[in-house]
Amino acid sequence: MRAVAGPAGLEVRVRAWGPGAVWAGTRVPGWLGAHDRPEEFDPAGHPLLVEVHRRSPWLRLGSTGRTWDALVPAVLEQKVTVIEAHRVWRALLRLAGEPAPGPAPEGMRVVPTPHRVLAVTDWQWHQCGLDGARRRALRAVASVASRLEPEHAADSAALQKRLMSVPGIGVWTAAEVVQRTLGDPDTVSYGDFHLKNLVGWSLAGRKTDDDGMMELLEPWRGHRQRVVRLLYVGGSMPPRRGPRVAPTNYRRI
Repeated sequence: MRAVAGPAGLEVRVRAWGPGAVWAGTRVPGWLGAHDRPEEFDPAGHPLLVEVHRRSPWLRLGSTGRTWDALVPAVLEQKVTVIEAHRVWRALLRLAGEPAPGPAPEGMRVVPTPHRVLAVTDWQWHQCGLDGARRRALRAVASVASRLEPEHAADSAALQKRLMSVPGIGVWTAAEVVQRTLGDPDTVSYGDFHLKNLVGWSLAGRKTDDDGMMELLEPWRGHRQRVVRLLYVGGSMPPRRGPRVAPTNYRRI
């Protein structure tokens, strides 16, 4: 996939191969945010949002249309640092992911199927560095993965409800999934370790908790996730005054 200058302006050209080539080709507009409606968002109410929105006309909320592909990394990201989550994700791809089809870079893997995830043994999970709670959650969603795809729950609220009916999947994980799968412009990752402080510091100049974050975002209900994305572009975090959290290596336990 690459962007090139065409007669009508910038064009995106796609080459696809492998068993899912046709399906993937038809989903590219959604990935790039073609179904997003940023024109319905009014940033009025805070000067920072007005300015960042003006400077970011390119910002679109994409949608993959695939719950499983978003759910696996979201479960791995539960209650750990980004470094830990990426380390386990890399190990899982090497263990259970199949080589990407076509002229892909050497070593690239595709997301493991639910069947392959269920086949991973406890010892192999331990070698990947995955703790018991996330391991159980991943197995639980893998066992019902086909029932979690958007065709069985077309809107965000329905998909979140279905996701949270699975043991180990809470509000934060469900929010992360609908943001990526459906391009939901409103659902916020309640319970995120850093997000509440990004919102609080950017919009009010102070730290806050999750309830305080939701109160600050309330004026933009319907586009609260869009506000969060704008703050990732042009917001700010409070100063750091302590040591960073050290990643836990579960392989040594």
